Formats: sequence, C-alpha cells, structure tokens
Amino acid sequence: MSTLHFGSALLPTGWADDVQAVVTDGIITKVTAGTAPQAGDERHQLAIPGIASLHSHAFQRGMAGLAEARGETADTFWTWRETMYRFALGMTPEDTEAVATLLYVEMLEQGFTRVGEFHYLHHAPDGAPYANPAEMATRIAHAAEITGIGLTLLPSFYAHGSFGGAAPHAGQRRFVCAIDQFAKLITATRLAVRELPGANVGIAPHSLRAVTPDELAAILPLAEGGPIHIHAAEQTREVEECIAWSGRRPVEWLLEHAPVDRRWCLIHATHTSATEIATLARSGTVAGLCPITEASLGDGIFPAREFLDAGGRFGVGTDSNVLVGVADELRQLEYGQRLKHRERNVLSGGPGISTGRALLDSALAGGAQALAQPIAGLQAGARADIVTLDTAHPSFAGRRRDAVLDGWIFAANAGVIDCVWAGGNKVVEGGRHRLRQKARDTFNAAVRRLVA
Repeated sequence: MSTLHFGSALLPTGWADDVQAVVTDGIITKVTAGTAPQAGDERHQLAIPGIASLHSHAFQRGMAGLAEARGETADTFWTWRETMYRFALGMTPEDTEAVATLLYVEMLEQGFTRVGEFHYLHHAPDGAPYANPAEMATRIAHAAEITGIGLTLLPSFYAHGSFGGAAPHAGQRRFVCAIDQFAKLITATRLAVRELPGANVGIAPHSLRAVTPDELAAILPLAEGGPIHIHAAEQTREVEECIAWSGRRPVEWLLEHAPVDRRWCLIHATHTSATEIATLARSGTVAGLCPITEASLGDGIFPAREFLDAGGRFGVGTDSNVLVGVADELRQLEYGQRLKHRERNVLSGGPGISTGRALLDSALAGGAQALAQPIAGLQAGARADIVTLDTAHPSFAGRRRDAVLDGWIFAANAGVIDCVWAGGNKVVEGGRHRLRQKARDTFNAAVRRLVA
C-alpha cells in the first residue's frame, strides 16, 4: 500500500484541493479531499488521470519520418502504405519488442498510461505462422510488462486486399489469417497476457477492405464480450470503393449490418455523412480519433463538433506513432476543427468552458470505454494511473485548475509532466522513464539494421 497527497487533483467530480489517494495492489482504494498531508504521504502539487491511447500500431514507431520524401506522383495514404509494408517485412520478433518498448516508454513520459494495441504484424517475413501463433503478440505484451503501461491487446483479422474478398497484396502477407488461424491466435494471445496485471484482449477486424461480411460475422464471437475495433472511412477512396462494392458507405454499412454498440470503436470515421454521425452517436460507439496521424497521412478532418453535439463519444489514439503525446493529439484535434470552422474553442462545449478540460474529460471517458475499463480517473476502484504536472513550468505561471490544462495542451512544449504512475507503479519521475536510455539504445540498434 502507498499513500499519495496532491495539493490539487482532478477528480471525476471536478477539481479538489488537498487530496489523499491510497493505492493498494495497483488500484486506488480510497480518495479523500480536504485533508492535510500525513507523515509517510508522498507529496505532489497537481495530479490528473492518465489517458489511454486507444489506437496504436507499435511497429510503425520505427519508421516514423521515413516516408517524408515526395515520390514521382502525388503522395497519399496509399503510397505511404508501400513504405509501411517494406518496413514491416523486415522486422524480427526482437525488433518488434524493441520498437514497442521505446514507444511505450515515450507514451508513459507523455501522459498515456494505457494503450490499445491494434496488432496485425502476426507472421514471419515469408507469411508463415510462427510455432507460437502469438509470438509477435507476446513481444508486445512483454514490452508492456517491462515498461508498466496498461495493455489492451487487439489482434487484427486481416484476410483481403480490398472490398469483396480481393486477394491480399504481397506486402500484407505477415498480416493475413484464415478464420481458424485467427481463433488460435486469439487463444494464444489470451495466454500471453494472462499474468500481466490489468491487461485485457479484444479483437480488431481490420477494415471492410480486409474482411468480408461472412468473416466479420464469424470472428465477432471471439471477442467474448470484449472490445471490438475496426478502421472505417479513413480515406475518400475507401468510401468510393465501398459504395461500388456494396452500395453503402463504410460507416453506413457497419451500422446497418453489424451489431455496433458500446463495445465497438470505429477508428477514424473521418468521412461520414450527417446521418451517419447522428446514428453513430446514438449507438454509443466510441469514435477513435488519431488527429496527428490523420493529418500526417492527409486523411481529412472528422466532424467532431457535429458528433459531440449529437451526444457522441470519442477517445484519442497515436496510430502510426509518428509523434507521441496526450497534449499533441488533443491540440491537433482542436486545431483541425478551428481550421475547418474558422472559429476558436470549437470543442469546448459551451461559453466559459475550458477547451483543454473538455478535451481531456472526453478523451478519458472515451478511451476507458473503448478499452473496456469500467472505472477510470482518480477514484476508488480505478487502476492507479496518475500523472503529476510540474507546476513550476512557465506555461503554468499564475494558473490554477482548468487554466493549467489549457496551458499544458495549448501553450507548453516539453518538460510539463513530472511523475507518472501506471497500475500504482511510479514508472516516470522527473519526466524520465526508468528504462528510457536502455530502451533508446535497443531501439536504435534495431532500427539502424532495418533501414540499412
């Protein structure tokens, strides 16, 4: 058991002063506001809850920045994929673990305390299954274990290259599973995480491009009540090809033909009609927004204001991991809306409301729902995922409570986060993860070989 005391903390009921939190076996067991610090309390000035990155492809952290030279034709998401395929084909299980370990160190240092790993790099470079079907998933789980980040592992079912059951691209051979293979993969993945505190497993049909309707129906029971994530409507070409195949847009097709509800998370959902937005909001599904990756890949801008006005829920993910940070994702989300609507404080929710606070609250709730975490935030029963901020940072001068969040998200650069607890373990102190240097060295060695 450990006891923490915060001069100020953001609780589910709002900001409170002189907050004492008791942590037992990685869970917050008691929170008391308005109490003076006691002997033995570990004292900090300001605490907020850790946030989930609900959508990550860990291996892509190794190729960040490698697709920034223009080709002979216009560069798009589709040409970026070719770079991604080439990079993925060279990765060993050891490389995957090295890259994921550094990524999770960086996530924790930037305020993410749980990750939803949308994992589709399953097989050996020639496409043959490993002796352990979950060899690569096991490497992801080990990276989560040694860094301390909470893990929701979402093995992805990927069978086809485009709509209507088209044959997969040669570069996709490490991703592709038959239904029986995928069932074995899910079983092995559950074994891989069973000793990892707080870990859980869902499933991720990759997209309607990669999964036929019959396959989607066949794999859904494998979720066993856990989360279900799927990419949808990320690109306009995807929408056009889905209409040509089915007569429906991707989100429209899912809402009509799949049991989309609170367990589901639709990743991106960028190109959605007003009718789709309203129906998606009513379904209780989380929109998994990845603003930095969506900007990096030229995807477009999700209609976030309309979705929130309809009662929709969202969380944020780091996706391609080209840049990692809670504040970075939330800032990009708001700034995209400002550019789209040519207004300021678009997602604040109303007059006088802090935009930073509104974004953080929404991302906390949406991320927890999407990763099947029934209790989130600084409250009894929640996993002890806690972030403290350095109140001496210049962007916080003269600010309290919500104004600190605005300073962090919209006015700070680096050096804001002081300490991070993940599952009750202090893994970041003074802004530095305990494994930072070792993780960097191992990552650098792997990636130098991969890009040689």
